[in-house]
Amino acid sequence: MAKPTRLLSELDPSRVCIIKPSSLGDVVHSLPILPALRARWPRAHLAWVVRQGFHQVMEGHRDLDELVVQEVRKTKLDPVGAVGFSRVLARLARGRFDLAIDLQGLLRSGVMTAATAAPIRIGLADAREGSGLFYTHRVDAPRTSLHAVERVRRVTAALGATIDDPCLLPSITIADHAWARDVLAPLPRPRLVLNLGARWLTKRWPPEHFAEIGRRAVLGHHASLIAVGAREDQPLVDALARLLDPIPVLDLRGKTSLTRLAAVAGAADLMLSNDTGPLHLAAAAGARVIGLYTCTSPTLTGPWGPLAATVQSKVWCAPSFVKTCDRLECMVELSPDRVWPSVDSMLASARVKIAES
Repeated sequence: MAKPTRLLSELDPSRVCIIKPSSLGDVVHSLPILPALRARWPRAHLAWVVRQGFHQVMEGHRDLDELVVQEVRKTKLDPVGAVGFSRVLARLARGRFDLAIDLQGLLRSGVMTAATAAPIRIGLADAREGSGLFYTHRVDAPRTSLHAVERVRRVTAALGATIDDPCLLPSITIADHAWARDVLAPLPRPRLVLNLGARWLTKRWPPEHFAEIGRRAVLGHHASLIAVGAREDQPLVDALARLLDPIPVLDLRGKTSLTRLAAVAGAADLMLSNDTGPLHLAAAAGARVIGLYTCTSPTLTGPWGPLAATVQSKVWCAPSFVKTCDRLECMVELSPDRVWPSVDSMLASARVKIAES
């Protein structure tokens, strides 16, 4: 049975393990815990468990001492990635941690928490898949009513730490910024980045909608268009290019690391994106972004940044949080006409700043 949390604020651990392997947006939203814990325990060793690929946004973080990377390569002999998982468990068992914090709240992360053998193991009260069985203490931070960053704030508060101004800034290098500047240098401003991909079908705003926004941005603001995404987003980007022809689109799909993607968003004037990892990464880097919300809720997982905005579907079932749907009424209701005023306003503001610079 989990113990009361009232004494957690008196802890003074020497080795702390934070467990938040995925997804990209969730990892980004959890980053504020690092500076908060560093301020609380300046001499503590802070480690973080993260999935391979997402580790890019954390490498070199000034408040992080150790990055435990979970390999996700799957083979015919290891279809679930059990080898990589077992290696992580072995490494955690050797870590001599005296405090483990599970911010994921799923069975796998619960097992990782147990593997640390830390005498204090903290998780969220609404953790799923039985992961709560591995905790010694639980923090009440309901996922149905609090933004992801606010949930992290609840955990840090229980530990006596404070997040006054959540800092989500990922580890973007000088080389990343230089690469982005060089790639975008030939493009006149304002520059509009379009991110068409998303793992859930119900999050993918149609390419024809993105194309309409891009067309209006070019006609109304003489904007340059940049498409970003993973390699598997090729059909979406190809469709965008066909719909916009002869308007050119710089295709950076599959050509950026995560940190370079964040640098591209920062060097542009606006990113329009589905609710997916790159949106949250760009917002964390301080880029101007607009998130498109069809089946999910910006109240719970909206982009967190000083220049972030969202446009949400108003259909009867929103937010449904379903990954597949035969009706997709939200894609019709959340039309380019609904989204364009926000894009128009932000591009107009960018043009004023460009003229003043």
